[in-house]
Amino acid sequence: MSLLTVSNLQVSYGGIEALKGISFDVEKGQIVTLIGANGAGKSTTLRAISGLVPIKTGAINFDGRDITSLDTSRLVSEGIVMVPEGRRVFANLTVLENLKIGAYLRKDPQEVARTIDYVYERFPRLKERHWQLAGTLSGGEQQMLAVGRALMARPRLLMMDEPSLGLAPLVVRDIFAIIKMLAQEGITILLIEQNANAALRAADSAYVLETGRITLSGTGTELLNNQSVRDAYLGQKRERKRPAQA
Repeated sequence: MSLLTVSNLQVSYGGIEALKGISFDVEKGQIVTLIGANGAGKSTTLRAISGLVPIKTGAINFDGRDITSLDTSRLVSEGIVMVPEGRRVFANLTVLENLKIGAYLRKDPQEVARTIDYVYERFPRLKERHWQLAGTLSGGEQQMLAVGRALMARPRLLMMDEPSLGLAPLVVRDIFAIIKMLAQEGITILLIEQNANAALRAADSAYVLETGRITLSGTGTELLNNQSVRDAYLGQKRERKRPAQA
């Protein structure tokens, strides 16, 4: 069953059409990824769903309801939460203070405290550093904090914009392990990621976005094995057969 349905979504910046009528579904409990080159419209898609950029035409349906015109704070309260590109933690606040900001719409202190414990169980390093300033954390720790802060809003749909950006390969592996763990716990994931190889390996479903249009879709495995995707995004071009030497 689809948790999110995007239909004929068009977004323009001035006279530039960033999204040219894209449509896709995000099934409940799945990891869905959008891959594509820089400027393809991936981040614009997340920002449109989050209510951060105006939509020219189209509709966004979440769990059977039209949410196209809802503002960002209402969308968060409905369970749509984004982990932004570049992490954007509050550098001069502690880990714990950053987490509490993620729960700004919630009113029950006891429930907030329980969610903090939930986050610490999944990210023990954050618990170890709960009084440390976020700006002094490593890149991987800041990404964990950005995810933990989003979890404080109790998301049903967690949208992640380039979670592996700027991280070492071993840390990227840990981040994708976290993404898979969250999906197993029932959180639906919509993932934007330049690391197409890692994204497709993790994804149940995938879409290729090119200059504002979806040009290809399938399971993560299907796109991982698609030669045009391998050529364009995975750096694995098909070797040409050389003629036999006389």
